[in-house]
Amino acid sequence: MSKKKKSVVSYNKWGYIFLIPFLAAFIVFQLVPLVNTIYYSFFEYYRKQRTWVGPNFVGIQNYIELFSNGTNGVWKYFVNTMIMWVLGFVPQIIVSLLFAAWFSDPSLRLKFQRFFKTVIYLPNLIMASAFAMLFFTLFAKTGPINSILVDWKILKEPFDFMENVWGVRGLVAAMNFLMWFGNTTILLLAGMMGIDTALFEAAEVDGATPRQIFWRITLPILRPILIYVMVTSLIGGLQMFDVPQILTNGKGGPNRTAMTLIMNLNNRVSAGSKNYGMGGAMSVFLFIVTGILSFVVFKFSGNQDKYGKK
Repeated sequence: MSKKKKSVVSYNKWGYIFLIPFLAAFIVFQLVPLVNTIYYSFFEYYRKQRTWVGPNFVGIQNYIELFSNGTNGVWKYFVNTMIMWVLGFVPQIIVSLLFAAWFSDPSLRLKFQRFFKTVIYLPNLIMASAFAMLFFTLFAKTGPINSILVDWKILKEPFDFMENVWGVRGLVAAMNFLMWFGNTTILLLAGMMGIDTALFEAAEVDGATPRQIFWRITLPILRPILIYVMVTSLIGGLQMFDVPQILTNGKGGPNRTAMTLIMNLNNRVSAGSKNYGMGGAMSVFLFIVTGILSFVVFKFSGNQDKYGKK
């Protein structure tokens, strides 16, 4: 073996050495808890008053019970979660694309761009708990929003947002939109700034309109970033907890129509019963659903060649 090859091998080993802290943290804090969660999902393990029941192996009984609760089953909370995520994500991606297109268009020559970029990103720095308490105060039945609407004769009497199904869902979606559209705008703007300006110039020479340039050049090139934004937003949406938890005081709004999957999971493992078996089954279900939906997004949003074929 030559000296050069020996030198390469000796340097390569440092790469594996530097990976050890990450692998150790991953195994201890992620892999082991994941395996334990899957393991306990097949056991009856809960607290009844002051005594513990189990762990007793029950097979897939926890999963059967999880899907056989009718209107209070896991599917209801899954639908609640997806509705509030869609209501927040659709305006988020539209507004973010619009702002990113404006900031990246040199022909507009927008002034104070740094100021506006900072302002739209600031809500992302505010804690979700503070945001939820702010909205709870603003939209309370005796809050300032109702007072303004009644004073302006828009409403005859105060509207109870917290006791209305779509009122609560709309507030949760609005908060998620305000908290995350600034981050999405920065990501899309970075992607647009990385596009070669020669493509736009060539399109303009060929007579393409700004709308055609956006749909035929900008969006196709931004597809990887759009997929990333959608997948990360979807995962965050399925893990939605803090905003609806605080806004509804953990009750999930009227008839639990704003109860999310994670809120229901938290109730199972934090309530008096501490049902770790059912909590494990719920966690496994959430893990599988997240993987399936992420795969679907990648499958139907994959890269295409210049002829439009995948």
